[in-house]
Amino acid sequence: MNEVFPRGPSLFTRLGFVLGFSILAMFADTKVESVATFRAYLTSLVSPLQYIANMPGVLLSWSASSLTSRQNLIEENEKLITQMTLMNEQLQRFVVLQQENEKLRTLLDAPVQSEMHKMIAELMAVDNNPYSHQILINKGAIDGVFTGQSVLDENGIIGQIIEVGTTNSRVLLISDVTHAIPARVSRNNVTVVVSGIGDLNELSLEHVPHSTDIQEGDMLISSGLGNVFPQGYPIGTISSIVRDEGQPFAQVKAIPSAKLDRIKYLLLLWPQSTAPAQAVSAVEVNTSLEPSQ
Repeated sequence: MNEVFPRGPSLFTRLGFVLGFSILAMFADTKVESVATFRAYLTSLVSPLQYIANMPGVLLSWSASSLTSRQNLIEENEKLITQMTLMNEQLQRFVVLQQENEKLRTLLDAPVQSEMHKMIAELMAVDNNPYSHQILINKGAIDGVFTGQSVLDENGIIGQIIEVGTTNSRVLLISDVTHAIPARVSRNNVTVVVSGIGDLNELSLEHVPHSTDIQEGDMLISSGLGNVFPQGYPIGTISSIVRDEGQPFAQVKAIPSAKLDRIKYLLLLWPQSTAPAQAVSAVEVNTSLEPSQ
């Protein structure tokens, strides 16, 4: 008897085909250089869909802000004025200290650190893969974003750019298990390596000898080694140290300075020599903060 719906390939055959295709795709992704370019084209191709998917949240935020009462706006404005006044006072002291630092570096014949140019970016999406800590931001190649670029928030380092599309980019967070960053302890300049462990609220220090002079509460800042992250930016604070002589190294944990679970706005950094025209320098920021005469 003829079947009304003829049967296709068996489930085992389908499984074998999918597995074979997956292995072929993984091999091509690691061995064929043109695949990275193709992936960038795909990212640019789907970016309009990502903007459309992000549109309801933008509209809701706009509606909520439009319904904010006049009294709330007045109170927020007063707080911002107070914060700007305090920041201006700290900025005045910072400028003096910076000038003194440059003079000391000149006397010691040490190179003066170049200013970093900056640009504000906004979070578009969060990777839903629980084993990968990545986010998508709304700046891309047309804004001068490049692979390996440093990304921060108002508290410290968030991660680095790993993939650039035309209008958006993908950021690998410092909490990802594949991420590591050279750092130093601000108290005594001891160099360490800070790695992600797949936890947004905790980092790990790799291969720390038991005799290393570190303490709970020590601030970890970027060392500048590796030429990825500029030196001097906060990474985290040491939260626990376990020195078990039965283990070859101490077990050291740290809390990230950046709020990795509450990312909204981010800061992209450029060296002065490669900064795009739309990026602003520290001098321009300082000028914009100065009160009008």
